[in-house]
Amino acid sequence: MGDFKSYIFNNINNYVDVTLYHFGSERCDSLHTFGPTVKNHYLFHYVLSGEGTLYAFNYGKNKAATNYSIKAHEGFLLAPNTMNIYEADKNNPWHYIWIEFDGLKVQSYLDEIGLSAKNPIFIPKEYTHENSIIENLMFLINNPYAPDSAILGHLYLFFYALLENSSFNNTKKTSNLQEFYVREALNYIAQNYNNNISVEDIAKWCNLDRSYFGKIFKNSMKTTPQEFLIKYRLSKACEMLKDDNVSIKEVSELTGYPNQFHFSRAFKEVYHMSPRQWRNQNKTKL
Repeated sequence: MGDFKSYIFNNINNYVDVTLYHFGSERCDSLHTFGPTVKNHYLFHYVLSGEGTLYAFNYGKNKAATNYSIKAHEGFLLAPNTMNIYEADKNNPWHYIWIEFDGLKVQSYLDEIGLSAKNPIFIPKEYTHENSIIENLMFLINNPYAPDSAILGHLYLFFYALLENSSFNNTKKTSNLQEFYVREALNYIAQNYNNNISVEDIAKWCNLDRSYFGKIFKNSMKTTPQEFLIKYRLSKACEMLKDDNVSIKEVSELTGYPNQFHFSRAFKEVYHMSPRQWRNQNKTKL
């Protein structure tokens, strides 16, 4: 194995908008292969030098893979719940930095950049050894134990650098007024998720018709208001479940679910396990 570095971000403050899990770098040996692998979170690789191939099974493991040849200053995304294999070139094996992340706002950022399971390859506007993508990723590699504010600051700058350097046509389609309404909705959810609020309540707060509100919210956030509200509540529930002193009934009530059965059903639909099972698997992270 070539030069390998790996670091885990200690997410003790439970950031939910953008969450960093893991990052590192690897200078691969000839034909070094990783996979088949299916990730729970997004995993992005940025190639510093060399080249390799991504085999993406976007439509299930029994279907033929799509092959992508990737060279220096390009990148590739592994989306959650998709199968991938990637392999270093025989004669010019790649050296890359990788970063694993997720969060409530990540999908909207990736959509702007032009990255998805169906379009996993990052192509830059210009191929250069000096750019802000490398600068922000190298900060993480060189300062893995920096304060959270510094690590997350460079993570946000990394997303911005991808957006600025992407060859994808990322012209925003939403107006400033629509973005204002979406920000108002997000603030309202953050302040009231623990109450039994509905999409109608959020639309009313923004003084908008529910149908129109749903349209502009999905256009901006790439998810419906109802789906976002559920994921936001459940992300807060996960924070609380790490504390054994808070009962599951209390977690249910504190996240806007007066009915514990409804809470458990929603939780299982998203995390594929019960709140109690999730607590048992994650309480050691306290």
